[in-house]
Amino acid sequence: MARVLHIEDDPRNRLLVRKLLVQDGHEVIDAADGLEGVRLALAQRPDLVLVDLNIPGLDGYEVTLRLRTEASLTKTPIVAITAEGDRETSIAVGCDGFLQKPIDARQFARQVAGYLGTGRQRMPSSAEVNEERLRAQSGRIVAHLEQKVAELSAANERLREMERLRTEFYRNISHELATPLTPIVGYLKMLTDQELGDVNKSQLKALRAMDDCIRRLRGTLDNLIDVTGLETGKMRFFHREYDFLDTVRRAIASVADPLHDRKLTMLEELPRGPLPAYGDSDRLGRAILQILDNAAKFTPEGGIIGVAVRAHDATYEVVVGDTGSGVSPDRIERIFDPFYQVDGSPTRAHGGVGVGLAIARRVARGLGGDVKLLAEGATIEGMFLGGAAFSLSVAKRAPTVVVEPQ
Repeated sequence: MARVLHIEDDPRNRLLVRKLLVQDGHEVIDAADGLEGVRLALAQRPDLVLVDLNIPGLDGYEVTLRLRTEASLTKTPIVAITAEGDRETSIAVGCDGFLQKPIDARQFARQVAGYLGTGRQRMPSSAEVNEERLRAQSGRIVAHLEQKVAELSAANERLREMERLRTEFYRNISHELATPLTPIVGYLKMLTDQELGDVNKSQLKALRAMDDCIRRLRGTLDNLIDVTGLETGKMRFFHREYDFLDTVRRAIASVADPLHDRKLTMLEELPRGPLPAYGDSDRLGRAILQILDNAAKFTPEGGIIGVAVRAHDATYEVVVGDTGSGVSPDRIERIFDPFYQVDGSPTRAHGGVGVGLAIARRVARGLGGDVKLLAEGATIEGMFLGGAAFSLSVAKRAPTVVVEPQ
């Protein structure tokens, strides 16, 4: 019985080879990539190595070069078994044979037995000695490459773990902050409504200022909860019949006071309603509000923000444009990434945590549409708004099965 190491990333091919060789009395060791294959070869000292040339990590050529530098494996037959690859190159780097995929199941065990019988026993010629030296040098290069790939793989795994911990942290911190915030909101409303006793004008003004701050804090927490839900695939949509136009109007009304305070003019290009739809109107309203907040944030005082609603065959669309400075071309690919901000420094001019557009896009996609930056800007009520212009679309009837995150 021989010990055979099979390095192959396709599990179906690994299963076939294992069945054929175990049936013939051999022990089979499987590796799914080049790095794992090298590790197992050094640890297990197989009698034969079958290696696919097109594998992740180190490819089959690099694996062969690496193994040929090990004294304990110089006489171990290595056979390339692949659908893509060059026979001459395979032999040049140190392979003893080349089997083309798909393998012949009836002949495969006999072919393997042939390589096990011959091994690498004959004395090399002078030309082969020079070839061996070149191969050894190449093997040392591959060994260095192997180390670097292993380091990068470990670093990537650490990054994945950090990403998981980050997501878990946001979920936990959002919950821990939201829990004590609930009674604060309740009691503050009772004080503002004077249910706990009369308050004078100065006290009422202070309470309203506190209420505004609490609302902003609650909005930030809601955003973090939404982002966490999207990243973990646990965001839920609650579908029902609703009016798309009414949802847009309510979002516009919620930003009326902040726009007035900053002397921003609102242009509206809205059709006659209703615009019946089926989906999650609450999440849609918040997504539209995110885009409106983004426009207000980056439009200078005295500027203009425009909103237009358009009905298409299967979708509704709301376009939000402004007269701000627009989006720099080198930032376009990243503005929808969670937590990305054009200016992320502590001294930045604009507040927020950089998740609004990411939430808006993912909510829109969850409702069968998308959010896009319009490169040509937007014309609303006959006026061209040359700043940033975003289009949010949703299906008139949102899908009931949502796959998140993207």
